[in-house]
Amino acid sequence: MYTTAKSPETHPALLEKCLELKPQIQQWAEQLGFQSVGITHTNLEQAEQHLSRWLQKDFHGNMDYMAKHGHKRSRPAELEPGTLRVISVAIPYLPEAMAKMDTQLQQPLQAYVSRYALGRDYHKLLRKRLVQLAKKIQQQSGEFAEKFNYRAFTDSAPVLEKPLAEQAGLGWIGKHSNLINAQQGSWFFLGELYTNLPLPVDAPAQNHCGRCQRCLEVCPTQAIVAPYQVDARLCISYLTIELHGAIPRQLRALIGNRIYGCDDCQLVCPWNRFAHLTAEKDFLPRQGLDNISLLELFAWDEASFLRRTEGSAIRRIGYQRWLRNISVALGNALRADELKHCDHALIREALSQRLIESDDMLREHILWALE
Repeated sequence: MYTTAKSPETHPALLEKCLELKPQIQQWAEQLGFQSVGITHTNLEQAEQHLSRWLQKDFHGNMDYMAKHGHKRSRPAELEPGTLRVISVAIPYLPEAMAKMDTQLQQPLQAYVSRYALGRDYHKLLRKRLVQLAKKIQQQSGEFAEKFNYRAFTDSAPVLEKPLAEQAGLGWIGKHSNLINAQQGSWFFLGELYTNLPLPVDAPAQNHCGRCQRCLEVCPTQAIVAPYQVDARLCISYLTIELHGAIPRQLRALIGNRIYGCDDCQLVCPWNRFAHLTAEKDFLPRQGLDNISLLELFAWDEASFLRRTEGSAIRRIGYQRWLRNISVALGNALRADELKHCDHALIREALSQRLIESDDMLREHILWALE
């Protein structure tokens, strides 16, 4: 049976103070660069049921952490005792016009990196801003400041951030499982503040996907197996980031030139015509990764990889998986009709050179690419 934390007897003065804080939180969040902020309760019963069904179907693949923490993910008060409300925030990360991304996806020898990973890792930036927001709240809590507790999250603990954001009114979860905002699209990061303050909550967002099926139709691997259901085992983001072993052979040709993540479902979403470009310099492309060839990346040695991915989310996959992904992309480039004969020779030479120093997992992907 699903239960939520019960509020203790609440002093009328605290409720009044929370009413006063509500518009101030909105103002402070905007000053800190968040494009939207909302507040919700901790009842995630429907989201918990959805997660349970998803796990039962093994759609999480080898992401064991999705099932590891019991109900802490869907019951905030079990993760952080005393939590009554969740402040949900969003910050845009879109670095460029979407037309440029489409163009890059059509060039077999160009590497495509999911746009969220082009700049600095967002975790530290968001958490720092959330802590600043929490301190603002504490400073203005008056006599209740000492009793104010909080914990900041940025995809760093078992938190159902998208259902919480939906309940807080930041947007609705689309058929591709990403959060969509009617005024801002879906190119944004989410963060949360768990707090024991009984703040007034916002109305949840309404779903506006309607009959649209574009994200289901465009997915290269058909990972969106039904509206609102993504089989991670088929998803290119999972295959290129989360999967530690070999990429299934039947999926490799479908990955194209995507070497870290995939944005296709967002690129075709009609609501992203309203998306805002980011104002955060830390989210802008680094190391030329928004316009770089596969062969150039494949030539990096491990020291270069570590140096040039410092502070980036990309580093988490490690050098061998980085080469694995590029090997698949180079194999797909060899199969592209528009590739010139001279490019064929360069790719085969680069792949063959890597065979000398590859481990078994990488060797398998290089040999596949050379077939």
